[in-house]
Amino acid sequence: MLCTRLTNARFLTMDPDHPVARDLGIWRGRIVGLDEAVTSLPARRVVDLRGATVLPGFVDAHVHLAWTGFKAATPSIAGRTRVEDVLTDVAQAVAATPPGSWVSIAGYDQRALGRHLTAAELDTVSDGRMVYLLHDSGHGCVVNSAVLHRLPADVPHEDGFLAERAMGAARALRLPYSQEELADAIARAARTCLSEGVTGCAEAGIGGAMFGHSPVELGAYQLVRDQGRLPLRVQLMVSADTLRPVAAHDADGIPRALDLGLRTGFGDERLSVGALKIYTDGGMMARTAALSSPYEGLEHAGQLQDDPRTLTDTIVDGHLAGWQLAVHAIGDRAADVALDALERAQRIRPRPEARHRIEHAGLIRPDQLARFARLGVSAVVQPNFLRYFGDDYATIMGEERAPWLYRGRGFLDHGIPLVGSSDRPVTDGAPLRAIQFMVERASVTGRSIGPEEAVTVDEALHAYTVAGAFACHWEDSAGTLAPGKRADLVVLGDDPHAVAPSRIGDIEVVATYVEGRETEKAAP
Repeated sequence: MLCTRLTNARFLTMDPDHPVARDLGIWRGRIVGLDEAVTSLPARRVVDLRGATVLPGFVDAHVHLAWTGFKAATPSIAGRTRVEDVLTDVAQAVAATPPGSWVSIAGYDQRALGRHLTAAELDTVSDGRMVYLLHDSGHGCVVNSAVLHRLPADVPHEDGFLAERAMGAARALRLPYSQEELADAIARAARTCLSEGVTGCAEAGIGGAMFGHSPVELGAYQLVRDQGRLPLRVQLMVSADTLRPVAAHDADGIPRALDLGLRTGFGDERLSVGALKIYTDGGMMARTAALSSPYEGLEHAGQLQDDPRTLTDTIVDGHLAGWQLAVHAIGDRAADVALDALERAQRIRPRPEARHRIEHAGLIRPDQLARFARLGVSAVVQPNFLRYFGDDYATIMGEERAPWLYRGRGFLDHGIPLVGSSDRPVTDGAPLRAIQFMVERASVTGRSIGPEEAVTVDEALHAYTVAGAFACHWEDSAGTLAPGKRADLVVLGDDPHAVAPSRIGDIEVVATYVEGRETEKAAP
């Protein structure tokens, strides 16, 4: 007897052996069969989906759950376009904070203001508190003088704006979040993911100086799982700066390691250790992505996180130690560094099954595509960056480079796995809105950005299902609706193939199932 049979639906299985089905049977959280294999079997529960379209649950291969949860509960200045309005909001947050405490503000983006705020401006409303405004990209912050005075003298800043590693120095001054605070934030963000049809995701970097929230951050994910509040599958990328030199045998080939030698693959179906996250550059929003030539209208070309030799050594050491690598490289100069290092690593110790990934691949020159393909590297892109920030990104890249932004067709035509993700909370995490952009390549204002990089609806769906599962080593249990796979699926109010591309992002997510059970919708 089946636990559940879902019927009267259009199941788009993403499985070429059985691409469309009408009925799906579930037993103990797994798919046991489709159509004739299950229609005649008795079931404890039969759910009539009333003609809905059903897909495998979306896989978001690059998210920041804890950051998403914290941001949702933090005072925000998003949308403010005048400095005086920002300072008024900061003053209100300061008034609500006990003396001697840190005041955190979300939603900071200098582009909306036309320039960066300064420490002196924040001082006028700080009332003795330490004020920290996190840039929406996650690659910078603005702090007041109370914070600057506590920083080591060699930490660089521009009138209170700290970028990349300098931002990490400011974060290090603060007491880490508690396990319960982290668990609450993670659970909050996970519910939002489910409401958008995401049933599995990769947390893009825990424990590190830039994006980590605690030196024992992995424990918070275990806590929220043990509490029964982790309602979807999560894979944890570990920040490379958590690795330490180890006294191991030369034959082990492990020059640096996480404590006890933990690496990619440790864990279970609900929570596991994924790739090693390595940052090579910054972000386009903060103008710190490392380019091979300057940004349009600026005299600089961004920055690498460290000198190329140090970055290369980290990538090679991670590869030698057996990790899957997730190398953050947004600008084309950073991609050069990443590809050079991965090529060297594979030459020293070939691991064709490693499934290394380039996270973002935001600006990839035509000559770099063949190198991606030759190395077997996946491109983990964030289409919603261009949907929401595309007007700005295209402008700062200029006419020649704009078509190279967050490619789609170029990767696929070279045989490079194209993997969809969001980088939430940097921007909207909804997969359907990202899929819409991949198909039509138009920003929210209607600006066309690299139209030749458009992909088909099937190819975009593949990026958020099959390719996402493969990038996370989940292909045996996720990515398609096939017998033996987890019954993780998303029920949609319409078929993405049947509506105009401009409507794909507005399709309703009717329900999300994880291991055969319908999940509760997140509160609005």
